[in-house]
Amino acid sequence: MNRIHVGVGGWTFAPWRDNFYPAGLAHAKELQYASRQLTAVEVNGTFYSTFKPATFAKWRDETPDGFVFALKAHRFTTHRRELAGAAEGIERFIGSGLAELGDKLGPILWQLMPSTVFDAANLEPFLRLLPREVQGRRLRHVVDARHASFACEEYLDLLARHDCTTVYTDSEKFPSIPHARSDLAYLRLMRSRADCATGYPPGELAPWARGAKEWVALGARKEAFVFFINGAKERAPHAAVKFLEQLG
Repeated sequence: MNRIHVGVGGWTFAPWRDNFYPAGLAHAKELQYASRQLTAVEVNGTFYSTFKPATFAKWRDETPDGFVFALKAHRFTTHRRELAGAAEGIERFIGSGLAELGDKLGPILWQLMPSTVFDAANLEPFLRLLPREVQGRRLRHVVDARHASFACEEYLDLLARHDCTTVYTDSEKFPSIPHARSDLAYLRLMRSRADCATGYPPGELAPWARGAKEWVALGARKEAFVFFINGAKERAPHAAVKFLEQLG
């Protein structure tokens, strides 16, 4: 199932030490270890900071073939009232060295503010700004809409016109928006529970795993990213490992 990528948000989290990570593992080796247990990671650090090309190259070299990084775009690109004003921020983020990841460069996640309501006149100019490639590498774009007003056909039509997709979130706080008009499915599963060793009980993971397999079976271009984010974050890596086991 190499078109289903499964992982967590980031790889530096103290409660994962001596738990998911082996006791005594050097912090500098955590990405190397995590990338051999999981198949993807959603990088949250790029939301808050600007990284240099050498850092992306280092991540590329520390991880095995087939591993993929989804990158959360810098917050200055999306945390603004008028999204059309993001051109400079988008250009700066895309040009910061992402191409150094090579084949390990996954989707770019554009996370909107929870207070941003759906307004096609505001969103469409932003979608037009999103580049389709960087240094010959194809770019794929995912919008993380966090306001209930985005759960509408007009939003999905707009994404389809600009070859983008939307996050499907399993959460009590944010809308769950299905989007079958893109070849890319991007799931953020946020209901991990502290009282369950695998975050989600295996029986609750099974429908998600089955759905991911059914999705990629629809065609050779179909791809799915599944990330265990927030909730009881300390359980996220074990949830991802169990999910991979269920994929077989």
